[in-house]
Amino acid sequence: MSVGFLIGGLGGLLLAHAAYATVQYRGMLKIVEEEFSGPPINVVLELILGLAFCMWAALTVPGKFLSILPDSEENRMIQGNCTALLWAASHTLPALSFGILVKEGKLRANV
Repeated sequence: MSVGFLIGGLGGLLLAHAAYATVQYRGMLKIVEEEFSGPPINVVLELILGLAFCMWAALTVPGKFLSILPDSEENRMIQGNCTALLWAASHTLPALSFGILVKEGKLRANV
């Protein structure tokens, strides 16, 4: 288990505890019949710290960022026949009643 997972778990626990503390604080305010103007400062600081931990873990756990190379073979779009797309459109568009018909591989407005 890496350090990133532990820090992310700690961030999640901090966020959950801050939510629990806010609910408890609101319940206490109802008992003493005061108006809720916002959470206490320690809950706000706990939220900020928990969010920072979760964001740090989300950026470090997946691994190293790789650059996107525009001339890579993996990034090329395949130009060719679009019959599968038109077949899917001919089955979904009439069901959604957008007024578009797909016939013989051509889109045409239903007017």
